[in-house]
Amino acid sequence: MEENKNNRLICLGLEGTAEKTGIGIITDDGEVLFNKTIIYKPPLQGINPREAADHHAETFIKLLKEAFNVIDPKDIDLVSFSQGPGLGPSLRVSATAARALALSLNKPIIGVNHCVGHVEIGKLTTPAKDPLTLYVSGGNTQILAYVGDKYRVIGETHDIAIGNCLDQFARSCGLPHPGGVYIEQMAKKSEAKDENYLKLPYTIKGMDLSLSGLLTAAIKKSKELNKTDKSNETYTLEDVCYSLQETAFAMLTEITERALAHANKSEVMLVGGVAANDRLKEMLQKMCEEQNVEFYVPEKQFCGDNGAMIGWLGILQYKNGKITKMGDTKIMPNYRADMVNVNWIKHDDLSKNRRIIPKNLIGKGAEADIEILDYLGNKSIKKTRIAKTYRVNKLDNLIRQRRTVKEARFLNTVKNLEINTPVIYDVNKDENSIIMEFIEGMSLKDYILKHYAKNCSNNNNNNTKNNLKDLLNKVGESIAKMHNENIIHNDLTTSNFMVDTYNKLYLLDFGLAKYTDVFEDKAIDLIVLKKALVSTHYKEFDEIWNYILEGYKISKEYGKTLKMIDKVEKKGRYL
Repeated sequence: MEENKNNRLICLGLEGTAEKTGIGIITDDGEVLFNKTIIYKPPLQGINPREAADHHAETFIKLLKEAFNVIDPKDIDLVSFSQGPGLGPSLRVSATAARALALSLNKPIIGVNHCVGHVEIGKLTTPAKDPLTLYVSGGNTQILAYVGDKYRVIGETHDIAIGNCLDQFARSCGLPHPGGVYIEQMAKKSEAKDENYLKLPYTIKGMDLSLSGLLTAAIKKSKELNKTDKSNETYTLEDVCYSLQETAFAMLTEITERALAHANKSEVMLVGGVAANDRLKEMLQKMCEEQNVEFYVPEKQFCGDNGAMIGWLGILQYKNGKITKMGDTKIMPNYRADMVNVNWIKHDDLSKNRRIIPKNLIGKGAEADIEILDYLGNKSIKKTRIAKTYRVNKLDNLIRQRRTVKEARFLNTVKNLEINTPVIYDVNKDENSIIMEFIEGMSLKDYILKHYAKNCSNNNNNNTKNNLKDLLNKVGESIAKMHNENIIHNDLTTSNFMVDTYNKLYLLDFGLAKYTDVFEDKAIDLIVLKKALVSTHYKEFDEIWNYILEGYKISKEYGKTLKMIDKVEKKGRYL
């Protein structure tokens, strides 16, 4: 292909996955020549997919005319479009427009993943090199990290996306679309603040979250504005908006912090339409400062859906041999980010930096600081759930107190199931701390990385491999024992298992644990672990997972649980 007169590759990107229509023109050195997005605002509340598709069909023509006033069509070298995920009718219009352009201009066509486009335009327009990315929009709520040639989804919503949650609440209250903008405005007017924060469901499951219960409760609160709450005080719609936003964004910030501790990245990046919210940015900035990592967010035009991000990803793929055949341009409404083979990232270009843990601590998790001390002559650790400045005090105090008590209770309870946990020496509810036995050893995550990745590749080292197999069997057995007693850990990662110097397995961190006989919760407990494994042990995942399931066979409902895992994963809850 002949290059244009400036010796630069120029790509035209078409974005149309939901209600926003975007055209972007960008060069391979990252210069944005044109980028404009027009949002479809329905006359009534809610987005009708067919009406949104009609909007795309009309708007693409208008935007292309504007774009071609900036650049001659003959200087376009590539055409790229959002192949998914998104609404089927919208995606079809975008794909059709892209095919027509590519054929008329006689240029290559590139189908790209919308979610990955957000990450790559963020990296282009900020100093981020290897970030943990929180992607929040009307249709997506995900935490993405580049691991092993893919952007792995290591955290996500179990039901609805944050943007959808805000939009549904706004519709129920008669607020215009997009709801998030108006909720933010009303939240700023609230006089509730900390002292009158309205208690709403706060549902975290490892590095995942659930928003449907929060939405239902917030809608119920909004219908009771003329009533008083349990404190006999009246509240306004502004107060409900404030409390909804504080709760939802605190949950998003917490799962990002949890993913950060597990993935050990040194950068956090916020992308997506909801990234424009000032309060969410403020919360994440505070969290990153506390965790000693960098925080980045693209400028507003690149946060929401836009054509420039589609054009930029098209260039990255094209320059690395990923050209889409015309026959392969069919839309993919359920196109996950982790389905994309990311071959354009060079490992040498990735940041080698990791989180910096203060010298006085031996560990700093998402919730707590860990330090070594002597307790009555015993080498011990003190785990303190520190105050989170990104959460309102009323909510933060409640969460830290409850989780401290819950952790101490479950650490003792599961001992009766012959599950190893540290011995508790003291619980201080005033400072939300627990002093417990010091376990000499390493996390299961480090054990796998050290012993499996290196030693198990050596066929002569059968003892090491057998040791690991036994440990992973015990992981499955421990989970099954809890599930048989209707106990859900809710934060199963390889960071929350310890292996001592005698290869004895310990289970830690029961702050999110609960009793439940809801069968789906048991499946989700395992899914949380499964995603944590993929995010750090992707090369050996199949073998590791099979060893764990082998141990889990002692579960009373082994077969049903596995079927439920498959059912939950097929729901496509990443959308």
